[in-house]
Amino acid sequence: MSCTKPIVFFFLLSNSIVAAQIPKEVPHPDTNAPIDLTNPADVIIYIIIPLVFVGLYFVWRRRKNRK
Repeated sequence: MSCTKPIVFFFLLSNSIVAAQIPKEVPHPDTNAPIDLTNPADVIIYIIIPLVFVGLYFVWRRRKNRK
């Protein structure tokens, strides 16, 4: 009886590793593409908006320190 527990555990573990799959809805390293800076939407999303957030953070911090 004590020998069957490790065998069952190994069988369950090995099947779960073999049956594991990569989801198709998630980006993969082989399907990723670099950011296209000629596309205005990419420029706005990846450059303009982060710069605005950083600027607003420093403005908020300056106002907070003055009070």
